[in-house]
Amino acid sequence: MQVSVITLDNAPAGEAELPDALFGTAPRADIMARVVHWQLAKRRAGTHKVKGMGEVSGTTKKPYRQKGTGSARQGSLRAPQFRKGGVVHGPVVRDHGYSLNKKVRRLGLISALSQKAADGKLIVLDAATVDEGAKTSAMAKRVKALGWTKVLVIDATVDANFLRVLRNLPGMDVLPTVGANVYDILNHDVLVVTRAGVEALKERLA
Repeated sequence: MQVSVITLDNAPAGEAELPDALFGTAPRADIMARVVHWQLAKRRAGTHKVKGMGEVSGTTKKPYRQKGTGSARQGSLRAPQFRKGGVVHGPVVRDHGYSLNKKVRRLGLISALSQKAADGKLIVLDAATVDEGAKTSAMAKRVKALGWTKVLVIDATVDANFLRVLRNLPGMDVLPTVGANVYDILNHDVLVVTRAGVEALKERLA
């Protein structure tokens, strides 16, 4: 797949060959959904917690005798039906993450890349680097001229100066190739991959 390459100044910079095995396959929505669900499950803190009957403070004495009162039998004031009683089957601290096969994760990433290419929202950038003294305001003008609003930039290695001038722009994110993932790709309108990023993706997904 031959695509045009541009610079940050929106000038043509030749062409690049994108492998069909990574950018030209039929996107699998079901696989992408599985991978996104797996990613979001791993991100959950799982720190929710309520107290059960054995954890709430209170007496362990039987409230009243078993029979003869005319009321229902009760064994503890810490039971859930009483005020300040413990919660039954409430949330506890746990890990929400689960395992997902490596082949499925790989197919999900390939599907996300192919989806962006099929939608015409894949841009190949010559290089994502700026000078050391570059300003965010100058980058904002470049981004506006390019027509980018919500964009993810993927490079082999993230340039520190490029990250510095881009991170304060709303909707703009930068990731190294090793951090490229299905959720972030689908969560952005446009995917920008540098020449070096394309080569790194080939190695990662080979």
